[in-house]
Amino acid sequence: MEVDELIVLEIDATLQSRPPDLRSIEGFAAECRMPLCYGGGVKSVEQAKAILALGVEKVAVSSIALLNTDFVRRLSDSIGSQSVVVILDYRREKSGHHNVYIESGRRSLDRTVMELARLMQSQGAGEIVLNSIERDGTMSGYDLDLVREINAELTIPITALGGAGCPEHIRQLVSSCRYVGAAAASMFLFKGPLKAPLISYLSSEEKRSICEVTQDFN
Repeated sequence: MEVDELIVLEIDATLQSRPPDLRSIEGFAAECRMPLCYGGGVKSVEQAKAILALGVEKVAVSSIALLNTDFVRRLSDSIGSQSVVVILDYRREKSGHHNVYIESGRRSLDRTVMELARLMQSQGAGEIVLNSIERDGTMSGYDLDLVREINAELTIPITALGGAGCPEHIRQLVSSCRYVGAAAASMFLFKGPLKAPLISYLSSEEKRSICEVTQDFN
């Protein structure tokens, strides 16, 4: 098993009202040797088209898509649903509901992940990324129960983000949810009790272990 996609997210762009940095994105696309998804500050169909023209395969949106759901439809009609990714940042509330947040987790929409995932699919999103705010950076494992529930409900691809800390967490996700994407960041960047920044990769044995699970579904 190899990493098959890179997701680059400029998480402060929307909060700071900054448009996508096309020069930087062009640099990412030139260096990347796998499909590339970019998200951050995208507010128009024209910006999305400009990003794809640089060699990026997918454009990720969040706040604008959830505040103006018609934007997802217009984006899908213009660049194709296969290039439209909607990121749902969510948090488990005291009520037990998993509510979606926007503006980098600062503002709750008081709407559940399931409700908005269904809506985004109906509007033409080609993929949903489920990002657990609470698990982000904890390296404690994915939110398996929710990912399984959403994945069973939708027909478009789902990617889980937040909580990956070791290859076993990816194995658990794939075993539990079958056809689902596993996104990770901290797992590859931070090592040891002091969480020192050290880029590392899965060993051949770890790759084989995860691949054994995915092959069972083919």
